[in-house]
Amino acid sequence: MPKRKSASVKRKKTSSLPTTIIILFIVAVVSLIGLNSLKKYSMSSDLSKTLQEEWNAYTKDKPNFNGGLAMQILSPKGDYFISTGMGEGMNNRYHFRTASVSKTFTAAAIMLLHQKGLLNIDDKITDNIPGKNIPYVPETEDYNLPYKNDITIRMLLLHRAGVFDVANNAIPSNQFSYGKPYVGQSYIDYEEGIDPNHTFTFDELVGLVSGNQLSFFEPGSAYHYSDTGYSILGKIIEQVSQKSFADFVKEQLLVPNGLNDTFVVYEGLDKTLPEPYVKSYYWADGKSTDATLSNMSPHVAEGSMTTTPHDLALWAKRLFTGQAGLSKDTVAMMMDACMSMGGEATTASEYGLGLVCTKNGYGHNGAHKAYLSNMVYNPKTGVAYVIFTNAWNCQTCEKDIESIKGELKEMDMVSEKILQKLEY
Repeated sequence: MPKRKSASVKRKKTSSLPTTIIILFIVAVVSLIGLNSLKKYSMSSDLSKTLQEEWNAYTKDKPNFNGGLAMQILSPKGDYFISTGMGEGMNNRYHFRTASVSKTFTAAAIMLLHQKGLLNIDDKITDNIPGKNIPYVPETEDYNLPYKNDITIRMLLLHRAGVFDVANNAIPSNQFSYGKPYVGQSYIDYEEGIDPNHTFTFDELVGLVSGNQLSFFEPGSAYHYSDTGYSILGKIIEQVSQKSFADFVKEQLLVPNGLNDTFVVYEGLDKTLPEPYVKSYYWADGKSTDATLSNMSPHVAEGSMTTTPHDLALWAKRLFTGQAGLSKDTVAMMMDACMSMGGEATTASEYGLGLVCTKNGYGHNGAHKAYLSNMVYNPKTGVAYVIFTNAWNCQTCEKDIESIKGELKEMDMVSEKILQKLEY
C-alpha cells in the first residue's frame, strides 16, 4: 500500500509592524495622560500651598479664627478645587450660603421671561403683564410703593429704583412709622425676636416699605443697593409665571443646567444646610461664634440660596457664555448695562442687570452670617471661579463692616495670585 503524503499547509507570514505601531501609540497616549495627570497634580498642590500660605498670613494675628478658604476654578487649562482650614474631607460638593450671588439667578429669571416676551424690563411695575389684564405687582396696599408709577423693572435690576432696603437698614421714624414698635431697628431682627422661625414673605417685606412710605430717592435718579428691590422682582416672577419663585427658578434654571446641589431656601424653619456643608463663624476679640443656623426666608430672591463651589462655578460659566437658557444677546444686555451713579456706561466696578462688572470679569459677591463669597467669569480668558470663606472677621461689626470688607479684599487678592500661577 503506497504511503500517503502528508498534507502540508503553507502559512502566510504576517507582519507584526501594525501591531507594534498600535502598542507604541497606546503607550504614548497612556504616557501623555499620565504626564498630564502628574502636571495637574503638581499644579493643584502648588495652588493649595499658595492658598494655605495666604490664609495663614491673614489669620496669624487672629487667635481662634475658625474656618477657612476654598476656591473652585473652571478653566481652559483644567479644573481645580482647593481649600484650607475646612477639614480634610472638604470637597467641591460641600454646601454653603451664596447670599447675594443669588441675585444672578433672579436676574436671569427676569431676563429669561423678557427673552420669551412674557415681560419687558422697560415696563413700569404698574403696567399690565403682556397678554394679561393684571399688573406686574398686585394692586394692593402692600405694593403702594412711593413713586411706584415711575419704577421700571430695569431700574429694580440696576438698584436704581430708590426702593428702601429693609434687609440692611433700620426703619426710620416718619409720619407713617411713628410709634411703631420696630422703628429705629431692623424689622427682620424685630420679627425674629418675637418668633425666630417666622417665615417672611414678599408681600410682608414690600408692604413694610409701602405702609411706612419709605424711599431712598426718586426712581432713576441715583444708585442705592436694595435687597427689597429684588424682593419685588421675585414677586414679579411669580405674577408673570404663576409659579412660586422657588419652583420657577428650579424648573427653568437649576434643573436644565444640572445644578443639582443648589436650592432656594424659603421656609423660616429651614435653618440648616443640606449635607455635607461647612459651618460658619463670626470672629471678634479672639473668639469664634458658630453662626451656621439662619432663617433665610427674609432673603428669598435676593440672597437665600444654598449651593456648592462646583455648582456655582458651573452656573457662572454657563450663564455668561449663553448656555444657561439665556441667549448670548440677552446675556450681553445684562453685562453691557453696567452703569455708574452718573448714568454713564463703564467697564469697571459697577452694577449691571443683576451682576457686578469688575476688571476681573462679571459676576457677584455675597455675604451672609458668616459666609463670604465671590463668583466671577472672565470672557477674555474663559475662566470661571468661585472663592468663599466660612468665617467673618467681625472685629468692627458692631459699628461698621470695614473688617468684613477687608476680608473680601483679601479674598480678591488671593484669587488673583492663584490665577496668576495658572498664567491667567
